[in-house]
Amino acid sequence: MAGRAKPDQLTKPVGTITRGTTGVNRLRRSDRWLINDELVRARLQTAPDPLVVDLGYGASPWTTLELATRVRTVRADVRVIGLEIDPERVVPGRDGVGFARGGFELAGLRPVLVRAFNVLRQYPESAVPDAWATILSGVAPDGLLVDGTCDELGRRCAWVLLDRSGPLSLTLAWDPFTVERPSDIAERLPKALIHRNVPGEPIHALLTAADRAWAHAAPHAPFGPRVRWRTAAESLRQEGFPVRTYRRRMRDCVLSVPWSAVAPNNDRT
Repeated sequence: MAGRAKPDQLTKPVGTITRGTTGVNRLRRSDRWLINDELVRARLQTAPDPLVVDLGYGASPWTTLELATRVRTVRADVRVIGLEIDPERVVPGRDGVGFARGGFELAGLRPVLVRAFNVLRQYPESAVPDAWATILSGVAPDGLLVDGTCDELGRRCAWVLLDRSGPLSLTLAWDPFTVERPSDIAERLPKALIHRNVPGEPIHALLTAADRAWAHAAPHAPFGPRVRWRTAAESLRQEGFPVRTYRRRMRDCVLSVPWSAVAPNNDRT
């Protein structure tokens, strides 16, 4: 029966209270990606305990409830718990979803997947490595973390997928009909990259090349922005950028690359 989750009450929450901005369906693009990504699906389907934690869900729990509905299409017995460091935001459980107080330490839980959206954006860049390390130390042995950022309406999104070995990939996703060019997503890059979008850094090179490929694909504009973006993405691959190919038709424009393609220069030394 749904109710307040009961994680380890001796665990002190780690982190600081954030603004808590949220909104209905704000994280739909990342949710669509999560439930279709082969690695995420495999980890959920094979987990002995399919626990998912939504870390820092904000002032209202709508996005946590939406996440639960979506991940249950991958595995019906997935358990979802929303964690908030602000005790005033912890609400009674509903629809099979629990809520509790917790921070980067995950309240003593051992999830196979943690989603932390618009949380680290409100921290200094220097805090990101320790935050990642703390969260990943608490996940299941093959657990995953999604650290992401999006705008208020969820039209521009970016996230890093990590496991215990570190970052695995960067994904950008945007509404095909409201974004003029790929580099417009730069303002929503995760905290680990948002200050790295400067000449000489790999993320800047990727976004610059994406804009160039988008411009060259302009003759495909009459067929719609999705077709145009597929053409642009193929151009990026031909230039040597390791842009992931998706077999299925995508509702969103999606640009996903291995972390090694965008890792900050100071992380490569």
